[in-house]
Amino acid sequence: MPSATLERPAPLTGTTPKTIQRLATIDILRALTMVLMIFVNDLGSLKGIPLWLEHVERGVDGIGLADVVFPAFLFIVGLSLPYAIDARRKKGDSEPQLLLHVITRTIALLVMGVFLVNGESINAEATGFSRGLWNTLSCLSFILIWNVYPKTAKKGLVFASRAAGIIILLVLAYVYRGEANDGEAGRFAPKWWGILGLIGWAYLASGLITVFAKNNFVAILCAWIFFALLSMGSKEGMVPGFLSFVPDAIRGGTLAGLTMGGVLTTTIFRYFKERNENAKMTLTLLAFAGLLIVLSIITRPYWKLAKLGATPAWLFLCSAFTILGFIVIYWIADVYKKANWFNFIRPAGTATILCYFIPYFLYALFRAVNLHWPDPIITGAVGLLKSLCLALLCVFITGLLFRGGVRLKL
Repeated sequence: MPSATLERPAPLTGTTPKTIQRLATIDILRALTMVLMIFVNDLGSLKGIPLWLEHVERGVDGIGLADVVFPAFLFIVGLSLPYAIDARRKKGDSEPQLLLHVITRTIALLVMGVFLVNGESINAEATGFSRGLWNTLSCLSFILIWNVYPKTAKKGLVFASRAAGIIILLVLAYVYRGEANDGEAGRFAPKWWGILGLIGWAYLASGLITVFAKNNFVAILCAWIFFALLSMGSKEGMVPGFLSFVPDAIRGGTLAGLTMGGVLTTTIFRYFKERNENAKMTLTLLAFAGLLIVLSIITRPYWKLAKLGATPAWLFLCSAFTILGFIVIYWIADVYKKANWFNFIRPAGTATILCYFIPYFLYALFRAVNLHWPDPIITGAVGLLKSLCLALLCVFITGLLFRGGVRLKL
């Protein structure tokens, strides 16, 4: 995911900011979303909880809380993109360097996504070890490869650590055996790209556009409209067959539309923020959110409101929800200077990928010690509290690791 280094906003005509101004809102919004992501991912271990908290089944028209978390994360990736790219421009990065940055980050997310996806269908007996060990070794390798090592660290040690991570991944891919297909265990392959992989493809499309757009409002608006129309067109089967080589996360329009919506929102936000026009900014973003809700209502009868279908109505409604959350947190954290209210979850916003990995380690540990939660702990309101505590524990561990020098460059 792109860095959240934030700068002074550029005007809508398209220029690069020249002074630094830190904005807490995006980090906090990202942190809240990550906490929610860990929370809803743990709901499958519970009993007797409200259905509106869970994912809606495929083909059903509707969404639950779990269905709005992933799109919010994609939208936030877009929110941070203009800041991250402008920060690199200010440091002196050329256009080819910016493009390489976007591509290398995409590759990293795709690699992580594919390894974690293969863990979901691992055949433990044929592979020789459990899913928990697979996920643990994969996440440990990711950290070894993409950690930002201190400048004082010996180059040989850094090289050895990254080489060890790469070797572990290569060995894992070689020994992997998945669920049997026609009596034969499947080999390592990108069955689908996983959450991180889908984020990677959406980030690639929006990142390249953001680099070339250079903060030009019209270009960014047109890109968002293109992906919104592509989302509708793909549902009608209007995407030409010769474009089948384009990953569905891009070709489908919906996921890239979520990230481009974030880029567009930041472009609007920075225009008004530069002029200290918070009221106008708020009204404009509220109007944008209102328009998105209307578009969701209009498109819902045609393609339903569904996460698993990646429908246009889901794109529009979840974008609106995230914009509303952005506005509320901005007024609390940056206007009224109450960002400290969120300090207990801030590690999830500044070390987000690391926080995403922590549940894999914890679940593997729980299985290793054969931990079984008693029914009262996983039922109803108590169960929800247990899942929330797990999410906060992940944030706490992330903070400890971050302060200890584990900082992924993503």
